[in-house]
Formats: sequence, C-alpha cells, structure tokens
Amino acid sequence: MTPEAAFIELIDRVAALHGASTLISREELNQWPDKAVTLMKSQKLITRARPSSSAVCPGCEEECVMPVHTIPQRTGDPVLFIICDKRDDISRVPLPDAKLEQWQASGDLIADLVAGLLSLQRSNMGSSSAGRWEVGVFRGKKHASHLVLMAGEKLSLTLGGHSIALTEVLALEDNRFKVDKRRLTHLVDQPVAGAGAGDIESAEQRRERIRKRVNELKAQGVRAFLKTVADEEGLSITRIKQLIQDDIPAPKPKTSYW
Repeated sequence: MTPEAAFIELIDRVAALHGASTLISREELNQWPDKAVTLMKSQKLITRARPSSSAVCPGCEEECVMPVHTIPQRTGDPVLFIICDKRDDISRVPLPDAKLEQWQASGDLIADLVAGLLSLQRSNMGSSSAGRWEVGVFRGKKHASHLVLMAGEKLSLTLGGHSIALTEVLALEDNRFKVDKRRLTHLVDQPVAGAGAGDIESAEQRRERIRKRVNELKAQGVRAFLKTVADEEGLSITRIKQLIQDDIPAPKPKTSYW
C-alpha cells in the first residue's frame, strides 16, 4: 500500500460513516506505510482514541472477540486480560496494551487539516450530526465564500455554489499534504448564479464574522487582537476598525432645556 492509497482509504472510511469518527487499531496502522502514519499523526488527521473494550483473544486458534478486563495497579500499567469461557484448558489470557490501542479520524479533524493548510480561521458552524463542517471563509481574487466540508457518498467541499470531491483538491504527495489552492480560487471567483446565501458571504456576514473574531481574541486576552485579525483577513488595522464600527449608532445629540 502506498501512502496515497492509505490516505484515500482513510477518507473513504470517514465518508462511509458520514463524517462520524472511524476507529483504526494499532495493528492496522502497522500495516500502513510508516511515513503516511507519521504524517497523519503529526498533522492530527488521526488522533488517539480511547482503548478498545474488546479484543481478539490470542489464547487459541479460534481468535474469538472477547471483552477485556482490567485490574488497576498502584504503580505501573494496569493488568489487562481476557477470560475464556469457550474451553476448559484456557482461563485467563493476558493482553499487551498495544492490542487495545486505537486511533480515530473524523470529518471535524479533516476540516481542521484543510483549514490549517489554507490558513483559515474555523468557526463553530456546522455539526457532525448534520454531516457539515464549516472550514472557513476562503477568499479568491474577486470573491469570497464559505468553504464547507460535506459528507455524502464521498467527502466533498462546497464554495460559491460549487461542489468538488475532497480528494480532487487534497492529496498526500511527497510525504506531505497538499491542497490545490489555485483550483479553489478559480471556483470561488466564478460563483454559481443563485448560489445559496450560506455559501456566498455578504458584507454584513463578513462584518459579523470579523466582529466575533475580534471579541473572541479579546476574551482570550490577546493584546494585539486588531493586528491579529488584520493579518488573518489581509486587511489593514484601520479597515478592521471601520468594519466592526460601521453599525455602531452615532450618539444622540444632547437635548438642551431652557
């Protein structure tokens, strides 16, 4: 299996579960190319999941899937074992920790990866239950649009009324992930007529998004919050100030009483 094939297999498994978390055992990862697995872990495309509560029993050739029992220890790792109830000559079968190790991938982790590669700020829009994840606002040369990851038969990206398979713009090549930014720019600069308001970002939506980002950074205690947002948006600090103050009503003139 090539690194590219391992990546596509992972994407297809996430799509098959409509973006919900898919689990991969350590034993399965050991069969994938080392470079691909190392990259997936370092880029957080896969993250450590809870240990499995069941495992294939290594006690005999039957290889039954059995529940795992745990005995905590005051020092050191807990004792893991399976109790065989199928044969009289086998009782307790010890298990190494590695047998239960699991990793996970999901639509949310994939959206994080795409956002990172494009230097986009993700919002809290979308949910795994809806099979929709907001990646961020992607800006082309002429237009901007919400870039959204969608889970269907395949994972796809939508922007400006267009829909494109994720694997057509995201790939694992030369031991690193690459995103086809040029193709996305071409799509966003040619929006589909009548595209939904959820795709095309209006001036008011942009202003509200920037305002929320400013407030978020201020709440986090970031001192240079205006400069941070200006760098993210490719705008000047002055323009950011204008955008977040545009809808602030002017103070009413004081009324004089004679």
